[in-house]
Amino acid sequence: MRFFADWSSLRKFNALPEEQRQIVFYAESAADWPHFLPILESLTTTHQRQVTYLTSDPADHVFAVENPRIVPLCIGSGTIRTILFKGLRAKLLVITLPDLGKYNLKRSVYPCHYVYLFHSINSTHMVYRPGAFDEYDTILCVGPHHVREITTTEERYGLKKKRLVPHGYGRLDAIIEQFSDSGPFEPSTGPQKRIVLAPSWGRGSFIEDDCGVPIVLALLEAGHLLTLRLHPMTSRNHPRLGAELERRFHSFAERFSVETNMHDQESLQQADLMISDWSGAALEFAFGLGRPVLFIDMPRKLNNPNYRELELVPFEESIRQQIGAVVSPENTTELLNAVNALCASPGEVGRKITELRHNWIYNIGNSGEVAAETIVKLADEQAEDSTR
Repeated sequence: MRFFADWSSLRKFNALPEEQRQIVFYAESAADWPHFLPILESLTTTHQRQVTYLTSDPADHVFAVENPRIVPLCIGSGTIRTILFKGLRAKLLVITLPDLGKYNLKRSVYPCHYVYLFHSINSTHMVYRPGAFDEYDTILCVGPHHVREITTTEERYGLKKKRLVPHGYGRLDAIIEQFSDSGPFEPSTGPQKRIVLAPSWGRGSFIEDDCGVPIVLALLEAGHLLTLRLHPMTSRNHPRLGAELERRFHSFAERFSVETNMHDQESLQQADLMISDWSGAALEFAFGLGRPVLFIDMPRKLNNPNYRELELVPFEESIRQQIGAVVSPENTTELLNAVNALCASPGEVGRKITELRHNWIYNIGNSGEVAAETIVKLADEQAEDSTR
């Protein structure tokens, strides 16, 4: 049944008038929606453009949106998607998926301009595979670190030059707006701190490692209030982990809870501090809320073993000491001392992080409009070229 539904979507897409196939978005899952939303709002309201939104997720948020300028189509993640990509007839495709052309998703045999949108603040050369961005024509860069890394990569390996647009990070803009609407943050004044634990998943996740239980226990015994936000992939790969930890720490039930709903933001709104490892959520928390992060020094997420060839320190590594502190996973005394130190001067920490945010992230509060203007210009250029 899914195959026939996807095939129907392919036929509907190919039958759309050219105006609705000028600007196309593709989402691998519903998780892409928050990154696309600010751009879509600007494209369809300010610029009054038609957009087709292809998604592989039948539960994508786009299907609940009533916007006559957006045509949503679910194309699945199998053969139909592969066929559609290879024969895509569009002027421009916006996508958050790296590694275009390396696996089953290829560039179209027809002329199309490919625009990459980051779904992370992290650097391009350590957590991504080699050549992850080589097939794109335009890249919407979060900050100057992306421009420097991609430019250096092009020069080092003799790659084609891409358009590098100082864009920003729409997800961060949404976080800043959301929490500014919630009123001023009131930091904890006593020794008990409200702490969010936000580990990554897989290798390098402190909660999936043997050090996780001693870390949680030390924080609880020190009197802190903890909320553990399990990464969706951790919940998928270890479905009993949350319940096991709640049983393990049942004597601290009033001060320990596990969250698996990533849409629930209350624990983040109230937190004095986040404890993480290499999770991208740490940078969003720090730059979005202006509060510190304590990093557990776990093995780094490494998908490019040759990343040091660029001689550029990854942003997610260089920024850690500036927005918080790094501690060993085995030293709980160091951990507790760092918690106290980072929470001692919340106002000063907030001002420092805000300054760093403006230095490292483009177009704070306006990234959606910047991206929309770029996409409109590129789409119009492609349309003009096709008529010559």
